[in-house]
Amino acid sequence: MINKDLISVSLPVLSIKDPIYRALQLMDDCNVIHLPLVEEEIYLGLISESDLLNSEDDSLPLESLATSISKVRVGPTGHFTEAVQLANEYGLAVIPVTETGFQWVGAIAAADLLKFTGHMIGADEPGGIIVLEMEKRSFAFSEISKLVETNDAQITQLNTYFDNNLGVLYVTLKLNKFELSDIVATFQRYEYQVRYYFGEELYENELRNNYDHLMNYLNL
Repeated sequence: MINKDLISVSLPVLSIKDPIYRALQLMDDCNVIHLPLVEEEIYLGLISESDLLNSEDDSLPLESLATSISKVRVGPTGHFTEAVQLANEYGLAVIPVTETGFQWVGAIAAADLLKFTGHMIGADEPGGIIVLEMEKRSFAFSEISKLVETNDAQITQLNTYFDNNLGVLYVTLKLNKFELSDIVATFQRYEYQVRYYFGEELYENELRNNYDHLMNYLNL
């Protein structure tokens, strides 16, 4: 998925002649803390709610805040992870999308970006999750997949994250089943470090523990 495919048609743009109070009202209406400034289809920058609130006179035009305007942007044909990185780095609620010469294309709402990212990593799909911890050189997808498949399960999503501070690779597996105890046992048998797992067993065990605690309390 590329950036232009995630553009929201409902996000408004501001003109440098717009008064500050109008920008604040639009942000409130759209439930965002950033909006782009566009003049004659040219992107001028991104203005934030905090900069607007710091103004002593909300009737002044937005051009009076020229020094506060950021020119952060992504290109329309870049991968959507570029927009994710920019949103995380600058804490953006809106990610402007422009051509190389700042020709306006549109904007991505961070809320839509988060929703799509969740879909891409399988957050909305049923199934259990196992997180493995290992050295980077020990990662072998074929072996991991084989161990999962020997338990009549399949990997529906796989994501990796390398922690530079600890020098550890975390491999997150989304599986197509909730019953994970046999799969976890298989990984442990092959000396994989299972850092976390989230499946039906944990939920059932929690219910059982709560029930046992209640029975113990009633028997006092």
